[in-house]
Amino acid sequence: MLSIQILQYEFLGPIPISEWGPPMEKLVYLILSRTKDKFDIIYVGDCQKTDDKSFFKSHNQFKCWLEQSGSEQSLYLAILPMFESGDGKRNNVIQKIISQYKPHCNSDDTVKSKPDYAVRVTEDPDVVSDKIICACCGSEMNLEKTLEKSNLYRCAGCGLSDTRLNS
Repeated sequence: MLSIQILQYEFLGPIPISEWGPPMEKLVYLILSRTKDKFDIIYVGDCQKTDDKSFFKSHNQFKCWLEQSGSEQSLYLAILPMFESGDGKRNNVIQKIISQYKPHCNSDDTVKSKPDYAVRVTEDPDVVSDKIICACCGSEMNLEKTLEKSNLYRCAGCGLSDTRLNS
């Protein structure tokens, strides 16, 4: 059987989608559009388990696949069996492929990246507080030493120090 390498993964196929037959279990699949000797990834998805012969034709993105490929004869399938995997592992593979290849029919599936920081909001923004909050962990910082023109503060939570000018 043929195989196709996408990122570090070895997919079986591609085969014409019309030649596919069930069953299918615990795998990631690619829907490819073939133009001469070139295959373009137009969709990536996963399957927990199916015996449904119309699995692909009844897929909610089938119309998009046809629009992208021009005809059902240009649609191809490649699979990556992942028998020992859970949903999370298959989804991880899907997200890597989506971020690298940006398949047109997956445009609704892209995960919006969340910032790796949290914005802390004070309870009442109108109340001016003399408390100094640690930028690292959010704990209150205590005055450790008063210097000539500044004060040295140390966080009670993580030990970070900060110097503030005296006003």
